[in-house]
Amino acid sequence: MPNPFLPLWEYIPDGEPRVFGDRVYLYGSHDRASSEQFCDFKLKVWSASVSDLNSWQCHGDSFHTRKDTDHEADTNWTDRELYAPDVVCRDGKYYLYSYILASKGCVSVSDRPEGPFKLLSTYVYDEADAGDDGIFNDAGVLVDDDGRVYIYYGFEKSHFGELNPENMYEIKKGSYKEDMIPCGDGKTDFFEASSPRKINGKYYLIYSPKNGGCLDYAVSDSPSGPFEHKGTIINNSIDYPGGNNHGSVCNINGQWYIFYHRMTNGTIMSRCACAEKIEILPDGTIPEVEMTSLGFEESLNPYTITPAEIACVLKGGCFITQKDTFTRVVTGIKNGSIIGYKYFDFGEDFSSKTMEFSAKVTGAGCQGQIHIVIDDYENGEEIGVCDIGTHDGVYHARVKNVTGRHSVFLKVNHVYNGWFAHAFNERNIFDLESFVFTK
Repeated sequence: MPNPFLPLWEYIPDGEPRVFGDRVYLYGSHDRASSEQFCDFKLKVWSASVSDLNSWQCHGDSFHTRKDTDHEADTNWTDRELYAPDVVCRDGKYYLYSYILASKGCVSVSDRPEGPFKLLSTYVYDEADAGDDGIFNDAGVLVDDDGRVYIYYGFEKSHFGELNPENMYEIKKGSYKEDMIPCGDGKTDFFEASSPRKINGKYYLIYSPKNGGCLDYAVSDSPSGPFEHKGTIINNSIDYPGGNNHGSVCNINGQWYIFYHRMTNGTIMSRCACAEKIEILPDGTIPEVEMTSLGFEESLNPYTITPAEIACVLKGGCFITQKDTFTRVVTGIKNGSIIGYKYFDFGEDFSSKTMEFSAKVTGAGCQGQIHIVIDDYENGEEIGVCDIGTHDGVYHARVKNVTGRHSVFLKVNHVYNGWFAHAFNERNIFDLESFVFTK
């Protein structure tokens, strides 16, 4: 599946990927389309077979802070929103760690990785052995090879504690530490989104630094640190409407991925789950990767219909929005907007000189053009121009045939050149629904 890899109507940010058995599970917050608030009062679980990452299954709701049509509330001390959970397995039981906005956090348990989860307890701790006022913001949990269990959490300050493995919710007295991520230049300092992993004998802490849409990582020889900042894995705000970020790494059938989220609906509160392939080098470092449209695909097929919503480059004010359960478009397309997709494999057809580009749009009473550019939106080759009319429809253009692997950028301009052409610069020219190349 390309990015975003869940169905178009689903919003799962803050994703924690975990492989249990022969399936990979995605645990995250639950956003709502065009909401004015982060998250929801429920958590959901999705999973896919490790051998088929193109078929994701929804397991429904796993935990609630408010009663709804089908479920009772699982908490009696709060009805606030659920943020950024994590799930770990110990002795055949699955433990859900829930961060609840401005409320005491809690731990729940299930016999199945998909839940539903039954409340065990709020965290139990001595005041001297837990920071963050017992909220345990964005808690991430690590079950070590020797059976010891560690929890990492915090907002604007990183915290650490060791959990009692006999109950999985009690902080061991004397285990508490703070500032796991040392302060540095103000950009890589810890902000939130703790996610621990143990990789090749080293302890990794993936987190969101104070400089916005990045997921950074730090490494230590010990679960309790000190951790050394090593770099950025991904930044969701490069050539794209940015916002916060939260996610982690996961090895699926020998391939490492970074799971993260990116923004839709012209807000930072409707976030979609995405993934990119990464590499962990022999020295333990992780080279930074770019956002793409690929997800779990090796490449995109230009000869099948490409939905506009998988754009990984959005510049000039345009953004992805949900019109209804069935329809998501790129809207806010103005003079100078750029919509980009990485990467298509056009194959090796050397017999053709041209091919056809077709775009399905919702008209906005404005005339425009799409310049189809490959490889680089500033200095790449323009292979054709598609004229867009004022009304809904499918518009076509003959373009140069290309071969091999390329990114594709759609650069838009209006066609008004008179005295008042500048008045159209902020006008939406059209909404892009999808496009395809044909021969």
